[in-house]
Amino acid sequence: MRDTPIPDPTPDPHPDPHPDPHQAQASPGIEPPSALALQATLVDFALAELVRQQRQSFQPLWSRESWAKLLIWLALNCGCGTDPASLEAFAAAIGPSQTARMRRQFFERQLEELNLLVLADPADQQVLVLPLGPARGADAAHDLAFDRVAAALERVGLAAHVVADRSRWQSLEKVVAVPWSQPCT
Repeated sequence: MRDTPIPDPTPDPHPDPHPDPHQAQASPGIEPPSALALQATLVDFALAELVRQQRQSFQPLWSRESWAKLLIWLALNCGCGTDPASLEAFAAAIGPSQTARMRRQFFERQLEELNLLVLADPADQQVLVLPLGPARGADAAHDLAFDRVAAALERVGLAAHVVADRSRWQSLEKVVAVPWSQPCT
């Protein structure tokens, strides 16, 4: 009879800082994501990246027309025809929630260096500018100072599309609302 060591049931006080990546690391009581859930996450990620990379390609920027051009481009690259029935089938296949996420990503810009997020959907009455994260410096008011908001609008190419008169801008608790200068197309 061989002497086999009895496994110690107490946890290792010094776990390996470099565990084998090929060894499954399942957490007790937590199921790993299903293949379908992983595929859905991958598709969502890929679509978001595609939208971010291509959104500058469709002129005029910051317009409903540019959004429509992106959707048509996606449909054509997925093998859809240009007839209305094919485009409608493509839109239905994407679904309303995925379309809403893609639209938000299409009309938002994150400006890390200014710590600001610009949301400029032409379907909305105003452009919204808000902090990306916690306030930098002494207080949040600095992050949303009108000069910084104006710099953000200029940087993303929106300055010519919004009301320049800062007295018409609204400074709310954690957002600045800037009206469009004219209804967007």
